[in-house]
Amino acid sequence: MSTNVENDDLGAALEPLLSAPERAAVLCDLDGTLAPIAQRPEEAAVPEPTREVLRAIAARYALTAVISGRRAMDAKRIVALDEIAYSGNHGFEMLLPGDDEPKPYPSLDGHEEDAPRFVASRDPGELRRAGIRIEDKGAIVALHWRGAENEGWSESMASEIANEAEWQDLVVHRGRKVMEIRPNVAINKGIAVAALIPAAPVSAALYGGDDRTDVDAFVALRTLAEDGELGSATCVAVSSEEAAPEVTATADLVVGGTEGFLEVLRELAG
Repeated sequence: MSTNVENDDLGAALEPLLSAPERAAVLCDLDGTLAPIAQRPEEAAVPEPTREVLRAIAARYALTAVISGRRAMDAKRIVALDEIAYSGNHGFEMLLPGDDEPKPYPSLDGHEEDAPRFVASRDPGELRRAGIRIEDKGAIVALHWRGAENEGWSESMASEIANEAEWQDLVVHRGRKVMEIRPNVAINKGIAVAALIPAAPVSAALYGGDDRTDVDAFVALRTLAEDGELGSATCVAVSSEEAAPEVTATADLVVGGTEGFLEVLRELAG
């Protein structure tokens, strides 16, 4: 059940992590959670107060990680912390502290070009006229239309592309004025979470996110708890006018925007 954090004792909700940070994990999304949503992806930035609190958390907790739809190196560039882990492209790649390059998820082998090849077959002029911008994310290609002159037309065009992509056995994920085209490989933020947690001796974990893809991470944490691999799982939804209703409906705590999530991080930092 969702609980509005303003009406709840946040400290009590976070007690399983605060009581033993050396055995706890703090995991979160990037865009819309740590960094406010920007008009264009390349304009996103993590505010310095958030970065400083995240640095303090990384020094205190067993595992701190950002799990993003961006490429791992791009997420690291924006967060600008070397001491945390980055799972990029919704888990398709992993960049651990100390690594120079991200490691691809093994099941991706042979499917790296499936989505880029499909998007490259589209008429680029048609996409430009519809106000759709292409973001190359390696094995994933994102189509953005935030800020387009006619966002309704852009979204309609994106829906047509989605239908064709699914007909060609690709996987489509819709977000906040963005649509991703992915290879048909079993990977999501939940699988990324399940891969990260065993890497550190943790008994409690928190995940914060604002989009449909973050629900997979919620499910993964709760499954680990049900299976006895975690003693406690806390799922935090970051709400906004554009936030997916599935996120707030399935969270343990709901906070208002990136500022609300910063308050959660401050509580964790102590």
